[in-house]
Amino acid sequence: MSSKLPVLFVTSKLPALAQQRLEALTDVEVRQHTSAHTISRTQLLEAVGVADGLVCILSDKIDAEVIQAAGPQLRVISTVSVGYDHVDVGALSRHGGITLGYTPNVLTDATADTTVLLALMAARRVKQALQTVAIGGGGGFSLSTGLGSQFTGKTLGIVGLGRIGCATAARLLPFGITRIVYSGSQPRNDRARPLNAHYVSFEGLLKESDIVCICCPLNERTAGIFNRQAFAAMKSTAILVNTARGAIINQDDLLEALDNGLIAHAALDVTVPEPLPGDHPLVMHPNCTILPHIGSATEETRNAMSNLAIDNALAGIKGQELVAKVDL
Repeated sequence: MSSKLPVLFVTSKLPALAQQRLEALTDVEVRQHTSAHTISRTQLLEAVGVADGLVCILSDKIDAEVIQAAGPQLRVISTVSVGYDHVDVGALSRHGGITLGYTPNVLTDATADTTVLLALMAARRVKQALQTVAIGGGGGFSLSTGLGSQFTGKTLGIVGLGRIGCATAARLLPFGITRIVYSGSQPRNDRARPLNAHYVSFEGLLKESDIVCICCPLNERTAGIFNRQAFAAMKSTAILVNTARGAIINQDDLLEALDNGLIAHAALDVTVPEPLPGDHPLVMHPNCTILPHIGSATEETRNAMSNLAIDNALAGIKGQELVAKVDL
């Protein structure tokens, strides 16, 4: 392949259909980290030094050091995610000349499905049920043990009524939810109206809700907002679901809340770090269900995300407008 072709570096192997497309590209030289292990810091720094475009994933820390290491030819960083808290946008803005692409819209349904899955797993105590099966049934059918709860007549709280928050609420309504409240930086009447959702303060949401779903982005305002004070304000029967970003929850305070019965159950698709060690107290806790960040993990969604990231990268390399661009 001609050395004159611009270099597109991809930090991870893509799902099958998107990977086939990537390998068939002829207008760029594709270089890719295909190991099952995450790309090393050294490899990443070397890659940005020669790449015209970079496709990265959320576990790649694109900080000031990486941006400083970029060669003058680097024109675009394209992340295969809707969140971009792993990218130092301030450093990117100060550097100038590099655009940032992301993948909104395409993962809404898959992530909302996972949010509902976790809520149901928590409410019906699926973790305990699976453990009972694993030890041989626990004595057989019982009318009084292993009882969970239903969503009928309950209040759902959505922290962040964006696309995923709306899709989650719409999915949970048919389970018998009678009231939806949401919090955020401002009311979203256009999104709330079809759901008959009511805008309340964060504190009000905590006090009212039987199920709390975190669907907001991670930023300076939301980092660590689920802390000791927040858990103390929640119902002792409340379920907390997080499919957004792990750092929105203070995990030490969550463990304390579960141990002290301040909330009933936490169901998490995201943690800090990812993955948590197998012997971590939250992993071992009977009232905490953890999945390994599978929110968008369907064939359809991961291929759509990867293809959008490729589209963004190719557009950026060619000096064209990105399909989905972050305003820096």
